[in-house]
Parts: sequence; structure tokens; C-alpha cells
Amino acid sequence: MSEVIQPKGWAKPRGYANGLVASGRLVFIAGQVGWDPFNSVPTFPPTFTEQFDRALANVMAVLLEAGGKPEHLAQMTVYVTNKHEYIDALADVGAAWRKHVGRHYPAMALVQVAALLDDRAKVEIQAQAVLP
Repeated sequence: MSEVIQPKGWAKPRGYANGLVASGRLVFIAGQVGWDPFNSVPTFPPTFTEQFDRALANVMAVLLEAGGKPEHLAQMTVYVTNKHEYIDALADVGAAWRKHVGRHYPAMALVQVAALLDDRAKVEIQAQAVLP
């Protein structure tokens, strides 16, 4: 369904793909933050790691509802309010990734932003997937 694109001679990326070619039904997943979607009053865990884990779980919940699987993820953009929190939490981010997505790595970008809509949010993840 998808093919990883790796230009000749480039170092192999860790934790993402430089590009993917895919065909099928497109799923566009809105930016998901690390809140509890079952609580009518949004609550956020205090740490970056907990928020990343929850945001990724929320992305996967939308993908699964659309009939997708982790390997259908084609592209993700991770927005963070502090890139150093992300870097400091890389081991935990990797563990959360393996828990929710496994060893599939879509094309990705990480962007530091001044703020997210809810001031308590530390991370927001937007994704696109291609279902067969």
C-alpha cells in the first residue's frame, strides 16, 4: 500500500521516513492534543510525556474509527510549545510511539510554535493516512 522513499546516499532517518508513496482512501486527522476526550471539561496531564502519549492515542483513535491501522499513517506534523521538552523526553516519546504505532514511521515534521489554542497544551499532533 505504501512505499518508503529514501534518496540514494542519504543517511537512514531514525523515527520517521523522508517520504512515502501511497494509494487508497485518504484520512485527514485534525490536530489532537493531550487531553482526555471522554471528559466534558478538558483536562491535561502535567508532563510533556503524558500529553504526547495521550495526543498520539487520540490520533490513533480517529484512525481506527476510520478503519485504519498504524501502518496506514502516511504523514504527521507534531507541534510543540517547547522543543527542548520534546528532546528531553525522546526515550519516553519513543516508548509511546512503539505502544501506539509500533515500528511504522511515516513522513514527519516537528514544529515549535509560540502557543497552542489551549494554554495547557504542550503538544498537538496532526496526521494524514492512506487506507487501502
